[in-house]
Amino acid sequence: MVQKLRKKVVQSVLLIPVLFNLSGCVYLVVGGIGALGGYIVSPDTIEGITENDALTVWDSTVEVISIMGLIEEQQEEAGIIEARISKTQVTITISSINETTTKVSVKARKAYLPRISTAQDVYVKIMSYVNE
Repeated sequence: MVQKLRKKVVQSVLLIPVLFNLSGCVYLVVGGIGALGGYIVSPDTIEGITENDALTVWDSTVEVISIMGLIEEQQEEAGIIEARISKTQVTITISSINETTTKVSVKARKAYLPRISTAQDVYVKIMSYVNE
């Protein structure tokens, strides 16, 4: 009887994290990486806002991604760069909010699975380069 109760408790405890992962796109706001400011994290995407114009961000992103991996496609008019970094498919979207503010989103997936650490690494390197 005690073993059945213990087994149920263990199963319940192990089920809770799975339920949180399946509950949809839960965003986590992370703040304060020095001059980088805050950014938003979803299961496979990091996005944030910078106080730079879109052209500066675009040029910086192309340079950083060229060093980190291989750019497979870039559409400057649409603000989209697709690249392969460490066998991970990375999509960077750059959109102008106004003349001096730009939103940057970095999405990373490997074999259809999210790679948030790769997305975060790319985002931080882009923002560091832009803010130099």
